[in-house]
This record gives sequence, C-alpha cells and structure tokens, in this order.
Amino acid sequence: MSFLRTVFNDSLIIHPPGFYIIGFETFPFISVYFIFLAFVYVVTLLFNILVIYVIAFNRCLHTPKFLAVVNLAVIDVILNSSTIPSMIKIFLVKANFVPFNLCLLQMFVYYTFVVLESYALAILAYDRLIAICFPLRHNSINTMRSMSCIVGLTWCYALGVNAFSTGIMTQLSFCNSVRVFSYFCDYAPVFRLACNDYTMQWFAASFFTVLLLVVPFTCILLSYVSILVTVFRMKSLDSRVKALATCVEHIILVAVFYIPLITIFTIGFYLGLIDPDQRVLSLSMASCIPPCVNPIIYSLKTKEIKIRALAMMGTRKYSTSFLSID
Repeated sequence: MSFLRTVFNDSLIIHPPGFYIIGFETFPFISVYFIFLAFVYVVTLLFNILVIYVIAFNRCLHTPKFLAVVNLAVIDVILNSSTIPSMIKIFLVKANFVPFNLCLLQMFVYYTFVVLESYALAILAYDRLIAICFPLRHNSINTMRSMSCIVGLTWCYALGVNAFSTGIMTQLSFCNSVRVFSYFCDYAPVFRLACNDYTMQWFAASFFTVLLLVVPFTCILLSYVSILVTVFRMKSLDSRVKALATCVEHIILVAVFYIPLITIFTIGFYLGLIDPDQRVLSLSMASCIPPCVNPIIYSLKTKEIKIRALAMMGTRKYSTSFLSID
C-alpha cells in the first residue's frame, strides 16, 4: 500500500490512502444484525420525515416547542444516515475500505450529530422547564426567536468543536496498521493507530466527551430537579399528574440515549474494561436505536402531531376513495 506524505511543521506526516473497517468480522450471526439495522434505518427515515412534514405544513405547529422537535427529527435522520448505510454496504458487498478524507468526513458528521442529539434533548428539557416552572411567562420567555437562537447556537457550537477535533487528526502519521476496529471511522480507534504522538487527540476526546455529553446531561438533571420541586408545590393532585405526564416521554429519550453512551465511553475509553467486540456492538446500538425510537415514543405521541398526522392520512384516504369512485 502506498502512503501519501505531506510536510507539516517541518516534520513528515504520513497519511494512508484509507482505512479498513473490521469491527463486525468476528461476530456470529452478523447477517441478522444487519437486517435489524436496515429495519431501524427505514423506520428512522419514515417516522422522522413524517414528523418533519406534519410540523412544516401545519402553521399552528410553528411554535418553539415544535421547532425543538423538528430539530431533533432532522438530527436523527442525518445521524443514522452517517453510519447505517455504510455498515450495510460493508455487509452486502464486503467493501470495508474507506478513503482517508471520506473517513475524516464520516467522523466529523457522526460526532457532530451525536453532539447535536445531546443538546437537542437538553433543549427539550429546557422547553419543559419553562412550561412547568414559569407557565404564566412561558410565551414571553420561550419565543420562536429565542428558540431559533438556541438551536442555531448549538449547531454552530457542534460544527466548530468537531471541525477542530477532526482537523487535528490530520497531524497524525499512520505508518503501520490501517485496520479500524469499530463500525465506522471512530475517533479513538483511528487515532490509536497513529505512529506519532496522539496526546492532543486523546485530550480532545476526553475534554469533548465531558463537554458534549456530561454537561447537557447535567443540565437535563438540573432541569428535572427544578420541575420536581415546582410539581410538588402544586396543591392539586391532577395538576401534578398532568405536569409529570408531559415529561415521561422525554425522560425515556434521555435514558435511552445517555445511559448507554456515557457507560460505554466511561468504561471503554477511560477504564478500558469493556471487551472490544462488546464495545462495537453496544456503541452501534446505542447510536442507532435512539434516532429510531425518538419519533415513536415522543413526537408521534404528542397530541398535536398525532391529531394532524391522522387527519392528513384520513384526508389522503378520502381523496383516494373519491378518485376511485370517479
């Protein structure tokens, strides 16, 4: 294999033509798992696009809350699109080689949208916090302008942070193995293949894991502490139940997304106590499942979205039957 050589800061940097993704080679019955992933991807596309369509074409849903929901749905589609099709391609045509620049692009897109998913859940927690703790001032605090600014800032933040962390990967020299033991061009498995010092990349991975997963998760926990304090101050039992009921779906999303990822990154990255095969399988499921279940357990169970989705489907059925009669 020929290597590309570039000069960086007066030192020779060796970039390979690409990497080989070998994360699933040792798994038995892997074909069943890839069939499952294909199903997950189809469900992710169908339901998230339905949510986006329903909200986009119903002006009464153009509110801060549903802007946050659309933001989550868009992120879900792109997050799963960044990994699942390439995983299925590896299985179908056995083409596990990824060119160097495409590898960095996949790394950038994946981690950018993991970060955005994390902050999107924090934004939904913020929406619940304002709605329950400040009901009389909800419309003045949580406006479309403020929500648009929050969503826009998280996108700029995620893009900037991951542009930096991916950019410093070009400073690494890969002169030995180019076999990445993961299910995509994963950050840590790639930089650990370098034959020069990767201390900067290790610190970047450690710092950004805390900043981009732990910080939003902490904000969500603090939001729910405030919500619980407010709820238990309510005199009416019905009011307490209604307030808590609006948070159940969001709490499920938080648990499904954060608990597996924080566990895997903590045990696998810092402590190194998780088996590499288990890490690949667990991380792939922890990354692919949440975008699939988000619209099912949150968006499509929201009363406003459900009513309008059913109304649109009913209208189409009526139009179809009317045309068939004609």
